This record gives sequence, C-alpha cells and structure tokens, in this order.
Amino acid sequence: MLSQAIRVFKLFLMLLSMTGYGRATNNFDSKTISAEVRSLNSKFTDMRLKIPSNFREKEHAIRRMVTERIERGKIDLTIEVKSVLGDDSYGLNIPLYSKYYRELAALADEMGASKDGLMQAILRIPNVVVAEEGEIDEKEWAAVLATLNDALQNFDNFRRSEGAAMEEDLRLRVTNIMAHLKDINPFEEGRITLLRNRLRQNLEEFMSKENIDENRFEQEVIFYLEKIDITEEKVRLEQHCNFFLEKLNDPKTNSKGRTLSFIGQEMGREINTLGAKAYSADIQRLVVGMKDELEKIKEMVANSV
Repeated sequence: MLSQAIRVFKLFLMLLSMTGYGRATNNFDSKTISAEVRSLNSKFTDMRLKIPSNFREKEHAIRRMVTERIERGKIDLTIEVKSVLGDDSYGLNIPLYSKYYRELAALADEMGASKDGLMQAILRIPNVVVAEEGEIDEKEWAAVLATLNDALQNFDNFRRSEGAAMEEDLRLRVTNIMAHLKDINPFEEGRITLLRNRLRQNLEEFMSKENIDENRFEQEVIFYLEKIDITEEKVRLEQHCNFFLEKLNDPKTNSKGRTLSFIGQEMGREINTLGAKAYSADIQRLVVGMKDELEKIKEMVANSV
C-alpha cells in the first residue's frame, strides 16, 4: 500500500505533456455514456465542448471540472449519451426545415434544377434534426460525471507517460550541452595565438617591423582578448544548465513547462554570445551543436505543462 502511494506521488511530480488523449465508456440503465478528451499545445486554455443539448445547463460545471484537471492547452471534449435500444429521442426543427425548403426550392426553380432528393438533403443540414430536450436525471448526470472522470484519468495517464519520456530526453539534451561546453576549453588557448598572429600580420602589411611599438601592440592584443573572453558566458551557461536540471527534478515546482521555458531562454542568450565571441571554427562547431540541442529542448518544453 505504501509503495503504491509512493508511486502515485512520484507520478504527480513528473513533467506532463500538453498533448494528451483519454476516453471512457460506461453503461447506465439502457444507455451508453462515452467521454473523450483530446488536447494539443497552446499557451492558453482553449476548450471546445460537444455535449448533448439537454446537458447545456451543466456546461459550466463540466468546464470547471476539466480546467481544474488540465492547466492549459487546446482541449476538445466530447460527451455522448446513446440508447442501446435505438430509441433516442429526436425532433424536427420545423421552422428551420421550412425555411431551407422554401429558399432551396425557389433557387432550384430559378435555375431549372430538379428538386428530387431535396427533402432528404435538408435533413442532413446541421440543427434541422435535433435531440429533444428534457430534464436531466440526477442519476444519469452522476453517471456522466463518473465517465468524464474516468476519461480524464486516462488522459492524465497518457500525459504522464509522454512526460516521462520527455523528462529523460530533456536531461540528455542538457547533458549534451554541458559536454559541448567542456569541449570548448582545449580550443581557447589557440584563439590567443591566432589573434596575436593575425594582428601582427595586419600591422606588418602596412608598416615595417622596426616601426611597430611592441608595448602598444601588446595593449591592443589585451584589448581584443578582453572583447572575446568567454569565461563569464561559460560560467553562466553551466549555471543555467544546472538550474534547468534542478527545476526538472524539483517536486515543489508547479507548471514546470513555463519555468523551464524561461531558463531555456537564458541558456540561448549565453550560447548566442559564445558564438559571437568564438573567434574559432572549432568553438563555432560546438556552439552549433549546443544550439541544435537547445532547439530540441524548446520544442519539448513548449509541449509540456
């Protein structure tokens, strides 16, 4: 019992995918109740409902129940209640049917077109045939809520499964960035030699060696070395990577997706600055590798809660 509680607690702490799917079906008397929940990536909560017309008065309660379980995303929810005996109550919207028939018949006469099959075609137009409304049976409403809860539970299980895979991949990507960062070290010393040689070559093209002031030359070398120094960027990037992993593992962090997105933006700034100051083809190659890993991180974090 304790081990099961621990497992459930660990699942609660996991990163959740914003993309999810859950479906549940239950029987109530002679009816079949089904609920289906889908969600896609979105910065905000955008919910579309498709429910029986006689449940419209319960729409607010349904929306509240769903939004309490799903923090954000583009959500599609469908609830269906069908009779297994095939005696579902439907009615004909006579005023709407008559309006369609008059206008389409007049148009057919004007164009000299046949009106064969017109009546059957109008029946397929939305809202012409509708389910008859009636009072909601409280037991049936309780059964609908139970089915919706089951669908949401399956939806959560789906998101946790996807989130677990995302967490593993995110750790790998951040670890790869930190590995690229360490690989920069051997190439830093070579930049100094390269810069010194290039400055001296440029000077010698415009004046003889005897006219070069060595003290001034060294001052210029130091000036340019300070401009391309990447020590601070390396330190900050490593701190951001460690902070990212810390928040990924932090059980107290809610809405991890947004927090990780902010950290990812800071990582991107340091990586871009490293590239601007690289002054080395080898370092640029490593920076490109870090950018590639960061783009994959951003894509996954954008699809997480």
